[in-house]
This record gives sequence, C-alpha cells and structure tokens, in this order.
Amino acid sequence: MDDYKIIITVSGTDKVGIVSSVSTLLAKYKVNIEDIKQTLMQGHFVMFMLCDIKNSTVNFKELKNLLIEEGNRLELEIWVQKKGIFEKMHTV
Repeated sequence: MDDYKIIITVSGTDKVGIVSSVSTLLAKYKVNIEDIKQTLMQGHFVMFMLCDIKNSTVNFKELKNLLIEEGNRLELEIWVQKKGIFEKMHTV
C-alpha cells in the first residue's frame, strides 16, 4: 500500500559520505530503501530514494525533520514527501 511509501530527494554539492549518511539515518529508524537513483551533474549531486516507512520507529513528520536536520549538517537540501502527494504534484 502506498500509504507507507515516501520519496526522499537529496541535492547539493557532491562530497564523500552523502549516501552513507542518509542511508544510515534511515536504517537507524527502520526505514526500508526500496529504490535509489543518483546522478552527478557538473559537481552537483542529486539522489532520489523510494522508501517504505511501514516499520519505522518514528512517524513521517519526525522522520522528515530528522532528514532535514541531517541535510543541514551535510550542507544539502533534503525534501521528503509522501509518494501519493509526490505523484499528484507531477501529474498536474
């Protein structure tokens, strides 16, 4: 069911440890990464993750805040959206 699916977007200057930091945080809160895509465009790192939060030990809002804090620490932009809302925004 899509109620537990989220899309995480990470963007910023490329540096060592971005994927590790974000995936470690997700694992800590029992968030399953179902798909991940990343690219580097002229030194600019972009990553999309499809995750399942059904078994997460924190709720969506708490996870979103934790990821935003991690983004701030890494000097990256991190956006977190529920998959259903993400899809609706991209079909309008």
